[in-house]
Amino acid sequence: MQIPVITVDAFTNRPFSGNPAAVCLLENDLDEDLHQKIATEMNLSETAFIRKLKPGDDFSKSSCFGLRWFTPANEVPLCGHATLASAAVLFHVQKNTNSVLTFVTLSGELKARHVKDHIVLDLPLYTAYPQELKEVEELIKAAVGDMIVQDVRYSPDTKKLLVRLSDTYERSVLENLKVSAQHFLSAEKTGKVKGLILTVKGNSSGKGHDFYSRYFSPWYGILEDPVTGSAHAVLSSYWSEQLGKKEMLGGGIPGEYRHGIGVQQLYDLKGECASEMPECLQRLLNEIL
Repeated sequence: MQIPVITVDAFTNRPFSGNPAAVCLLENDLDEDLHQKIATEMNLSETAFIRKLKPGDDFSKSSCFGLRWFTPANEVPLCGHATLASAAVLFHVQKNTNSVLTFVTLSGELKARHVKDHIVLDLPLYTAYPQELKEVEELIKAAVGDMIVQDVRYSPDTKKLLVRLSDTYERSVLENLKVSAQHFLSAEKTGKVKGLILTVKGNSSGKGHDFYSRYFSPWYGILEDPVTGSAHAVLSSYWSEQLGKKEMLGGGIPGEYRHGIGVQQLYDLKGECASEMPECLQRLLNEIL
């Protein structure tokens, strides 16, 4: 059995930028252990597996597919940029004729809409609750040292810890922060944290980005994920509450997201992908035998 594996750069319109994800199109069922072996071999933050749900399904005509995501270390319940990449492969490579695709995932049904030059995802919205600082103090110190922390929240649904740095810090401070994420593994004592979000408030004038963030998950084999939709499922909820806004522009470092908060506990995440890969990459699409 041959499995095409396509590398897609999400949240960018230029090859070799944004956040890359591998996308595998499965014509038939794949042995369970092979999912992880392929993801480990690809060695990207996420590898997505799109599968047909019933006989007769067609990647270019059907509108509903199964979708799973694997890091180099294990399977995860949600990944935004790999979902965007998967939709891009179906829309742009497979020339899927539907304007809306549905993915059946561990996080429920996710929608991807083809809107002009962008793809809009409807992803779950997760609440982060106040977290006692003392319980995670060592982890935070390993991440930001003696920097001033303004707020700490924890999302039990995603197992992500959100650390908001002081509003006195600008984007450049977060961007230039040297983080040794490997040290998080020994510094995290609670056993409940699987991802760490660092975030700062954006431009208070109402122009530009509303917030910036970086995301680390060494527990899943990802030292740093450049732009990640699952973290923004937490960030969107948090910053919407803090800023009193339903439409926001969030900046990953690098990359950016446009957010729209809906009333059904979903958020819209808007992005694009590098759909015109260089000819050399087209020829080098991986095939697993």
